[in-house]
Amino acid sequence: MKILELNFEKSWRGGERQTLYNMQGFRNAGINTELVCRSGSPMQLKAGTDGFTVHAFNSVLGVIFFLISKGKKFDYIHAQTSHILTYCVFTKIFHGKKVIFTRRVNFKPKGFFTKIKYHFTDIIITISNEIKNTLTNFCGRTDIEVISDIVVEGNEKNKTFHLPVLNKLIVGTTSALTAEKDPFTMIDAVKKLYAKRNDFVFLHFGEGEMKEQVIKKIEEETLQQVYFLMGFTENISGFFKYCNVFVMTSIQEGLGSSVLDAFINKVPVVSTNAGGLKELLANERGILCNTGDSNAVADGIHTFFTDEQKREKCTNNAYSYVTYYHSMNHITQQYIAVIKKLTS
Repeated sequence: MKILELNFEKSWRGGERQTLYNMQGFRNAGINTELVCRSGSPMQLKAGTDGFTVHAFNSVLGVIFFLISKGKKFDYIHAQTSHILTYCVFTKIFHGKKVIFTRRVNFKPKGFFTKIKYHFTDIIITISNEIKNTLTNFCGRTDIEVISDIVVEGNEKNKTFHLPVLNKLIVGTTSALTAEKDPFTMIDAVKKLYAKRNDFVFLHFGEGEMKEQVIKKIEEETLQQVYFLMGFTENISGFFKYCNVFVMTSIQEGLGSSVLDAFINKVPVVSTNAGGLKELLANERGILCNTGDSNAVADGIHTFFTDEQKREKCTNNAYSYVTYYHSMNHITQQYIAVIKKLTS
């Protein structure tokens, strides 16, 4: 079997990391895997360094030409973003191969041609039931598969990480400063927790269009000494070994893959019950709160600070769950099972 993976993003974020994990998993299973990506991207560097055959192009015209001229030598073509899926589908008349698409975001698609694109995709995979429901409602397909993200233990544990404050408990999040992540509920929860105790700091990793509003809100609540905006950090995994509690306050979330990093590092998680977060924290793998409920979020953090039994139970449950259901081998076998459906 020979699979062509495609990811044409410029940056290195969660989707690009998952693309590389998919490739590594297929290789471990004895499947020949090659990559199409953007020239000069971190994806090209990391995949090439890992020994994969990489076809890098400066523009999508190069991708289109490659799919037309070389796509037929692969058994399956796996698009890792909606943008690159477009070219995989509309060149099918030339390469004639089955197209697989993994969708990791949860905003509702738009447009007639997008529906056409999804119609001619042979298998659609989403990383949570929340995203599956969004796509089903959009394009009407009921055969969408759910295969979640991979977590690899220990990749970043030994890396040093600069912290702005020492000798404090560390609460943190990796969350964009956007409306669907609801940073104001996060700020209000920190304010309420700070009224109870002052032995912690909150580190917020992420950027977004609400940055100025968030800064203003932090200043209005006089939380500058406890609430730190850390900006975008590429290699965030090394942070988790310092983190005492991880928090998410999203009102909309496809999966919440950073929660999986907390799980694998045995960091207790307090989260709202938005989208895929509800699935991840089920069965006492963390403390779930209603969206917008800053009191519950603050109380959840405080509980993990003070209740060692609760903390241990949740982190152990989460660790057992993530090391099996989100392992590279488990996720890869799910992909292989889905791919076999195309040939049955």
